[in-house]
Amino acid sequence: MSGRELPGTERRGDDGPVLRKGVGIPASGWFDPRGRALGGFAFAVNRVTGLGLVAYLYLHLAVLSMLLRGESAWSGFLRLATNWLFLSLDVLLIFGILYHGLNGIRVALVGSGVVPDRQKALWWALGVIGTITLAFSALHIYGSR
Repeated sequence: MSGRELPGTERRGDDGPVLRKGVGIPASGWFDPRGRALGGFAFAVNRVTGLGLVAYLYLHLAVLSMLLRGESAWSGFLRLATNWLFLSLDVLLIFGILYHGLNGIRVALVGSGVVPDRQKALWWALGVIGTITLAFSALHIYGSR
């Protein structure tokens, strides 16, 4: 290799329990909120909700493609989509949207310096707003069945 090596590479060949033999955090630590402050936990959940929302986008596009198959295919899907299990997935979607969006507002306010020392209070306040909104949304979704 050239004169420059990546940090941590000198330990890759070592025997025994070495905490990190490579560079950076291992992939399993990407979602691991243990030992982190509230901001780290919020960031880990934000990652999961972001991935879930991207997955939902592709699923939504696939469902909309059923419209191309005609009215009977769409009517059959609507019978399935009004099942309580699918309605529960809608509530889960609302949770993901609320958490991801409200946490984004918190990150923007803290990161821009508007409320840099109120991260925890802001997380709890937006969490209460999100929980109330989620409860009303769930009542509306299950009530419309």
